[in-house]
Amino acid sequence: MRYLKSIRRRALAAAAWMLPALACAQGFPDKPIKLVVPFAAGGGTDSIARDMARTLSDRLGQPVVVENHGGGGGSIGANLVAHAAPDGYTLLFATSTFVTNAAAQATQMYDVDKSFAPVALIGRGPLLVVASKDLGVTSVAELRSLAGRRPDDINFCSAGAGSINHLSGELFKQKAGVQMTHVPYKGSGPATVDLLAGRVQVFFATVPTMLGQVKEGRVQLLAVTSQARSPLFPDTPTMAEAGVPDFDISTWWGILAPAGTPPQVVRQLNTAVNQAAAADLVRQRLTNEGADLYAGRPEDFGRALSAELALWRGVVQRSGIRLD
Repeated sequence: MRYLKSIRRRALAAAAWMLPALACAQGFPDKPIKLVVPFAAGGGTDSIARDMARTLSDRLGQPVVVENHGGGGGSIGANLVAHAAPDGYTLLFATSTFVTNAAAQATQMYDVDKSFAPVALIGRGPLLVVASKDLGVTSVAELRSLAGRRPDDINFCSAGAGSINHLSGELFKQKAGVQMTHVPYKGSGPATVDLLAGRVQVFFATVPTMLGQVKEGRVQLLAVTSQARSPLFPDTPTMAEAGVPDFDISTWWGILAPAGTPPQVVRQLNTAVNQAAAADLVRQRLTNEGADLYAGRPEDFGRALSAELALWRGVVQRSGIRLD
């Protein structure tokens, strides 16, 4: 009898907790939604997020307000969302660094797999493997040869330790069997400045960061990291074509909610985000930056996150890097 009473109490407590969430879900959304961008205002990610917020507002019938919470490689903004109320009114605009930074950190304020409810993956784009003009290489093969002859003299830059640029460089070192020294910066902007000045030599850069520099011939484009060639640079080989097999890396953009957000709210947000991503404003922005658009389910995004986390944790383990 005591056991049955205990079960009944737990069931009543669970029901009491769920009723407000269900009521909230039925009227969702009835107030503005906060879209947290875990980087400073004015960058490429922030611009895409603001286009998404504007279009998403039209689909949901409520304002979607962008809030920038930079720092910690994106972990400060992600942590804010992880601990927000799971009601669909606080969302995270995440990029690939959300996973790479988590893979490289030994201690976390949140868990990528358990602290978030994936909503939708918006799009994916390749990285551009570029070299300083001063380095004098015009292909990945030449870069590998040079790194083999001068293992202590070749470096690569990134937007910060644990970023997609950093771990892509580590993956290249492992797959190509070369040694290069990582030089982290506080953002892609200062990294690009030093690449152009020849103070650093190689950059696994996102398309928004490097597109103008490549088109103006200020850096040497060696390869793209996606499985297929980029329509922006159809004459540029993929890493696999350049002699580094199984190198299929992309940066991505997506939206997550706190774990525990009611499934019906997640589904409603998923539909609205997919529609917003397909609208002209966001679609054209991503296409111009060489990205492929996606329109999938929350569970599809969740599987992609888990697969990437496993990939980057393997890279981190083999490289022996620690950021904590």
